Amino acid sequence: MFKRGLACNWRVCVILLLALVMLGGMAPAVMATDNVGLVIDGERIDTSLPPVIKNNRTLVPVRLVSEKMGAVVDWNAENKTVHIVKGNRSVVLRIDNRLIDYTEDETSFSLCDVPPQIMDSRTFVPLRLVSNALGVTINWDQDSRTVYVDSQKPVNFTPFFDVTLATIHPGQVVTATTTLQVNFGSEKPAGATEIRFYRLDPNTGRGFVIARGSDISGTYNWLPDPANNGPCLVAAGIYNEQGDFLAGTVVPVELGVTPQVYLGGVASGQTVTDALSLQANLNFLAEYVEYEIKNNDTGSVIVTGETDPQGAYGWTPQWNDNGSVSIRAIAYDSEGQPYYSAPADVTVNVERKLALKGVSSGVIGEKPLTLWLSCNYPLSQVEYILKDQTTGEEILLFQFDGYSSYKWFPGPEQAGKWQVFARAKDSNGTTYTTEPAWVEIKGTPQLLLQAVGPEQVLTGTVKLKYLANIPLNTIEYHLTNQKNGSTMVIAEGSASEVEYSWTPEKKDEGYWNLQAVATTSGGDRITSESIPVQVYTGKIYTSKKPIVAKDKFLDFISPMATQSREKTGMSAALQAAQAILETGWGQSTPVDKYSGKMSYNMFGIKGSGSAGSVVANTWEEYNGITFRIDAKFRAYQKPTESWADHKSLLLTKSRYAPLREVMHDSTQGAWALRRCGYATDSKYPLKLIDIIKRYDLHLLDEVSI
Repeated sequence: MFKRGLACNWRVCVILLLALVMLGGMAPAVMATDNVGLVIDGERIDTSLPPVIKNNRTLVPVRLVSEKMGAVVDWNAENKTVHIVKGNRSVVLRIDNRLIDYTEDETSFSLCDVPPQIMDSRTFVPLRLVSNALGVTINWDQDSRTVYVDSQKPVNFTPFFDVTLATIHPGQVVTATTTLQVNFGSEKPAGATEIRFYRLDPNTGRGFVIARGSDISGTYNWLPDPANNGPCLVAAGIYNEQGDFLAGTVVPVELGVTPQVYLGGVASGQTVTDALSLQANLNFLAEYVEYEIKNNDTGSVIVTGETDPQGAYGWTPQWNDNGSVSIRAIAYDSEGQPYYSAPADVTVNVERKLALKGVSSGVIGEKPLTLWLSCNYPLSQVEYILKDQTTGEEILLFQFDGYSSYKWFPGPEQAGKWQVFARAKDSNGTTYTTEPAWVEIKGTPQLLLQAVGPEQVLTGTVKLKYLANIPLNTIEYHLTNQKNGSTMVIAEGSASEVEYSWTPEKKDEGYWNLQAVATTSGGDRITSESIPVQVYTGKIYTSKKPIVAKDKFLDFISPMATQSREKTGMSAALQAAQAILETGWGQSTPVDKYSGKMSYNMFGIKGSGSAGSVVANTWEEYNGITFRIDAKFRAYQKPTESWADHKSLLLTKSRYAPLREVMHDSTQGAWALRRCGYATDSKYPLKLIDIIKRYDLHLLDEVSI
């Protein structure tokens, strides 16, 4: 019910928006028409709807002219089409759509320069369109400002533009990835800055952009989706910098994709001794790819998670994988249909590998180190060991059954030069030893603060912890005022207490330095690093607020997404899905934690915006512990500014150049965002694609030419 309601509301919103754009104040002004005459077969026609001039084109009322010529005109109000029939010739016109269907013996398609449009409740079309539709001569006399129609002089069809598709011909069956390019009969249209290629439904005249770019004569790749197999039209449109249509062409084709998947990065008969970079080479648009790895000796099968169809997947075989292995790629289309590559049958022959990580030769050990093992076979026992470089004496740091990492904080008793290595046993009890790392331990007594970090704002009860590399007797936590240097002890006691707590009061507000002070078991004094903190006990506003009610969010963002798509070419479905995911359906927008100021920041961009900044929480790490810290996020005067700022980020930053090549397509764009490093979440593209499919957001990208 929720989904259906959202879909209904936003579709209505988008339709109304498009209607306003098409028919409202953005349309070019129409020239005065009281002195434009119309003569049909020598008879001057007096009509309340004379021809008009728009965009330097003469438009005539199509019903009046057609019926005077003996044609039958039918208006379909539901889909806003005009069907004209005269003898064995017929034509279908679509309001605000340049696509024209002509039928005389067989159906052909063309594009007109000015789309049919409604003025004063009547459909007006360009002169040449009527001439092509009815096969009659129509002329314009500038001196008398009169349109002359002569049905006694038949004419052949004349295309509006001297543009053709160079790589696709009418009736072609498109079976795989296809190159798109146009030819210009004479010169490129003046002012051309962008070319867009479309896949259109021949029945509705609407469809989707399948490629676009600024190289007007360049070649582009179209990855067809087998879910769209059947008759379709491929169109090209040339536009200027303002987005005005300059020229174009269209051809009918049959989409008959036979999906094929080829496995790259490995070949049958290969002996695999190290990591592989697998890739699926596809002839169609896939939603995601998986890799199936089967050990033919043991029968075990591993299927990877969903991966980027255009990216590589790294597989590092383990020692237990040795033997005969079959690898194949599985690609899934938009309907979840799988397609399989031929398997690559290989022999895996990797050596046992055991390496100590977390420390390297030349390290001077002063801070905590996390020791761990990189191993390609199962372990039953692990020992981390120090070996004196002079005497050869070994000291066992720790022993584990199975495998685990070890956090090592070298103390004074370990001062000196050592070898650090690990000794491990496999499941058969065989012992293996890592290469040693040569380290020098200073052995300086160390006391580290934990649970609180630099620049943290303390707003409530604070947990206080420490970490030391020597035994301690007592522990104190000191706050020193940054302005006057006064110090107070906020917690103290036996060092055996793992954790203390402190609750600040109003009088404690201000800027302080926090430090741990301890005495050792020998009575010596030791201190931690002093870190700056702020104490604040005032009102804390919720860090996130709704920008609009959840069930209205899709209606709220759809106009911004479609307007942005028209301006930038970026998929509106992709934009909307990002906003939904980033804000939790508009319910999580940064708010200033101290003032309650709304940011209208829908994409979590840090810094300063048109309305300055808001302070909200983010995460940092100090001494191995994560903590919250204040950060400034961009604030805007209104949501549309946030939307435009986010698009500017994606359209101008060099790191997002790969996104800009495919941003017209929501699926390719989602994966490109991940490759460009927009999100660290490996599932980010799949989450976007799922939102788009679940809520039919692809309809936001449906256009006419």
